[in-house]
Amino acid sequence: MSEERTAQGPIEPRQLFVLSGPSGVGKNTVADQLCRRGLAVRAVTATTRRPRPGEVNGRDYWFVSEEQFRDWMASGRLVEHTRYVGHYYGTPTDSLDRAAQAGLPVILTIDVDGGVQLKARWPEATLIFLEPPSQEELVRRLSGRGRDDEANVQRRVTRAHEEMAYAERYDFRVVNAELDDAVAQIEQIMARRCPPRGART
Repeated sequence: MSEERTAQGPIEPRQLFVLSGPSGVGKNTVADQLCRRGLAVRAVTATTRRPRPGEVNGRDYWFVSEEQFRDWMASGRLVEHTRYVGHYYGTPTDSLDRAAQAGLPVILTIDVDGGVQLKARWPEATLIFLEPPSQEELVRRLSGRGRDDEANVQRRVTRAHEEMAYAERYDFRVVNAELDDAVAQIEQIMARRCPPRGART
């Protein structure tokens, strides 16, 4: 098994599962369910946007300044990064390694740009594209969250069309029509691609 060593330790590419999809499709909800069931662990990503109400630094994201984020980019401390709706997002290497030490599949909820970057770096990583059941349902979910004004909702819908073009580059596509069904499908994918330690393959 190939691996890449960093300051914190090894990360096995087959341990890594990237969950991408349009804003509002339910990526974080699906990932949280997998983690609550003890099936995976999330690596905390970083962003330059401000925390939303209820978000906690180090749990939901690492909230950093744009200057600090650019420093991380320049020093190679990010395994992937992108700019989305005016803010930077990326995955710190040490965050990924800490998550990997749990011995469970590591799940990242990141933009399609980051997913493609990671696949180029680690071909054994698994990319899963989470799709809405319809565009109308996606707009309903975005509007119902109450986080964005109408202009931002439209920006996210426009971005969703761009992201859907990447779906064919992902290893698996899962439609999130019913949460439990989507979680079950991803659980099966993880079990096939990264069997539990001690399991016969």
